[in-house]
Amino acid sequence: MNSNRLLITGGYLIDPSQNFEGKKDILIEDGRVKSILKPNQIPSKRPNAEIFNAEGLWVFPGLVDMHVHFREPGGEEDETLETGARSALVGGVTTVLAMPNTSPALDNSRILRSLQKKSKQIPGPHIFFAAAITKKLGGQALSDFKALKDCGVLAFTDDGRPVMDSGLMRKALEKSKEVGSFIISHCEDLNLSQGRPLNEGDAARRKKIEGAPAASEAVMVSRDLLLAELTGAHVHIAHVSSKISVQMIREAKARGVWVTAEASPHHFSLSEKDIPGCDPNFKMNPPLRSQEDVAAVQEGLKDGTLDVIATDHAPHRKSKKAKGIFRAPFGVIGLETSLGLALTHLVHRKILTPKQLVERMSGAPARILGLRKKGSLKVGSDADVTILDPNCAWQVMPPFASKSSNSPFVGMRLKGRARATLVGGKVVFHNA
Repeated sequence: MNSNRLLITGGYLIDPSQNFEGKKDILIEDGRVKSILKPNQIPSKRPNAEIFNAEGLWVFPGLVDMHVHFREPGGEEDETLETGARSALVGGVTTVLAMPNTSPALDNSRILRSLQKKSKQIPGPHIFFAAAITKKLGGQALSDFKALKDCGVLAFTDDGRPVMDSGLMRKALEKSKEVGSFIISHCEDLNLSQGRPLNEGDAARRKKIEGAPAASEAVMVSRDLLLAELTGAHVHIAHVSSKISVQMIREAKARGVWVTAEASPHHFSLSEKDIPGCDPNFKMNPPLRSQEDVAAVQEGLKDGTLDVIATDHAPHRKSKKAKGIFRAPFGVIGLETSLGLALTHLVHRKILTPKQLVERMSGAPARILGLRKKGSLKVGSDADVTILDPNCAWQVMPPFASKSSNSPFVGMRLKGRARATLVGGKVVFHNA
């Protein structure tokens, strides 16, 4: 049997890049999609290939998560490239973009080359990297955009921190345009948010906690949309959480601003009313907001204002989260629950069609990142494939493949789960 050939049979292929949804067999050869075949087109003379029976399952182009934190270097007690990679595979994710807020920060080509070398030795998802907008994430001086781009960086961001200096942000947008890249913006006015752990709303008031207003996000979204319009550069707004932000992005797109945007699963599936007590596993930045904001994020995903679903996977070990709502770090893990949450809260509730889901979790992020052979199962594309059971009922429970377990979804029942993850035509995760 030829180990370089694999035939996926009986699956229900959903691929917006081909405007297709229906039963197909897929022949993979040497890591690429070789043929898309009618079901049972070659029953009597199977190709010299391994067979993967996907009967009753959906087949997607491999999921692309353009916002993860793998913590290496410096935060290996929370996550490593290897454990983050395993977590991605369990969630059906075949490609990730790792954020640069490591220690030291990924702001130079030496650190980048070291991470790239290590990531290539890890079986599993393709790991790409974003670099810091500013040196040491300090918000004072730009990193060397050209050198980093020439070494393979796909985007620039100080994610975890906003670039507060508007003049510097303008220069960053101009420089990113010059080198053929883009900026991922963490939109937060620190003078308004002040490190507060919850949204300024009913939940915070009931708990007698000062909250961070939605305006702390919206003020910076407005600024960065105006700067993108001024410079003609591409800005990608990370983890959009509020109704006003969605509205502003929608209006900016209508007038031709080069903006894309993402929503994280926790912001389309949970609101501030879901926070039990002062559980720090529900502490993330931006915080969970009102039900009205959740509805707006869902509508933004539906109409394409929000192009992408990205996890903002942010692992922290238990001892850090045990410090309580005020002292615990912001962030929750998300790679292993993202697909299940999207199916449960968006597809099964008829907010997104299955085809729209594939677009938000695979096609659009691949295009935004410039990964031309990903986000599609057209002939010649990379054979990165997510195979899932859309009706699998399961409960989110530890242990996780991630090194950390700071999830607000523990105990939640979901409908839909990855059954197998293929990278380069190889089955690298299989949950039979």
